[in-house]
Amino acid sequence: MSYNILIVDDSRTMRQVIKKALSLSGFRVGECLEAGNGREALEVLSRAWVDLILSDIHMPEMDGFGLLQALREDDHWQDLPVVMITTEANEQRLQQAMALGARGYIRKPFTPENIRSFLAHVMGDRVDDAILDNDEGCDF
Repeated sequence: MSYNILIVDDSRTMRQVIKKALSLSGFRVGECLEAGNGREALEVLSRAWVDLILSDIHMPEMDGFGLLQALREDDHWQDLPVVMITTEANEQRLQQAMALGARGYIRKPFTPENIRSFLAHVMGDRVDDAILDNDEGCDF
């Protein structure tokens, strides 16, 4: 099974880096959608099926916390897995994301291997089941 993933980050470059890392990781990705902030993410969700969201915390208009709050208030999206990908070092802020329903977080910089194993865990897959054959590695 492959997963439709929504990447939410205000940096177009970072969205591309995350997409590349997903590709190199071998994690089974169906469609990879993008949004520049939480408000755009909600618009994408209104028209596309998404299995998983990878979101930054710090964004204009609607940040990652606002996105988490909006998702948890919507019966349709309240159980959608959200993983924060962030440079946030403040442990209280990271715990705030968890309290709002994030399934976890990946700190930047990351490797494709970090993403593969973490997302397999979040999606309830064995790592071997969640990946394609791809042993390329690099740091992001």
